[in-house]
Amino acid sequence: MKNTYKIIDSHAHVNFNAYKDDAEAVLERAFAAGIGVINVGSQLSTSQRAVDMANSHESGIWAVVGVHPLHLRPQTLSYQDDDELEPVEIKTNGEEPDYAQYAAMAEEAKVVAIGEVGLDYHHFEDGDDVEALKAKQKEVLIKFIEIANQADKPVALHCWDGYSDLLEILVKHPVKRAGVVHSFIGGYKTAKKFIELGYVIGLNGVITYADSFDRLVREVDLEHMILETDCPYLSPAPNKGERNEPTGVIAVAIKIAAIKNISVDEVVAITTNNSKTLFRI
Repeated sequence: MKNTYKIIDSHAHVNFNAYKDDAEAVLERAFAAGIGVINVGSQLSTSQRAVDMANSHESGIWAVVGVHPLHLRPQTLSYQDDDELEPVEIKTNGEEPDYAQYAAMAEEAKVVAIGEVGLDYHHFEDGDDVEALKAKQKEVLIKFIEIANQADKPVALHCWDGYSDLLEILVKHPVKRAGVVHSFIGGYKTAKKFIELGYVIGLNGVITYADSFDRLVREVDLEHMILETDCPYLSPAPNKGERNEPTGVIAVAIKIAAIKNISVDEVVAITTNNSKTLFRI
């Protein structure tokens, strides 16, 4: 069934525990606002939940399956970026991916991409064997690229402090259907390197926090952007720090329109078409 929603939240986590009591109400608010939702897994449990949620609705919601690099080892993370992010605490159990199980999930009709997978060099701690951890993240990413290619689906990429390594991997291990660099926080020159490889840039509430990303938004053509929330995280200003949800994607469109001095309707129309094309929905 083709999507008829007027705007797509291309990266949500309504499958996370933050919504354990009201996920359906959150989705209903999104659907009522004309927002389609792509639910993204970060480990086996949330990937399976994303699939189950997508399969329980006739339309308007899809799934992405994979292992976030931070979920490859057990840890408790608490971080704050003064410029962009409110304090967040994440607990991970550590997962050794069962690639056969992910490959099977990747074949599901409602699974539209593999992710979120990638590199996270931001959260290393004192005493870590950094090179070993980086090597593990790269190994897992390459395995998931193989799954994406086998399933003929794009990838949803997480990257923090590792864009150079990520670009190198994508050149050496091409993804046939390319994908999205989600929650992009690099500069416009780095963005253009991904775009040259066929990737789109995922933008969310971070761009509403300050003018740090205005140049990125101005320099990157709409044809190379898709909109996202990364909910429950990254609520757009002035609600920074509150639980986000898919309806927050509208504020992202409004901010992009203001920076580019174009209409919100144009932003929505082009970026939604980009999501439909990328994810084949």
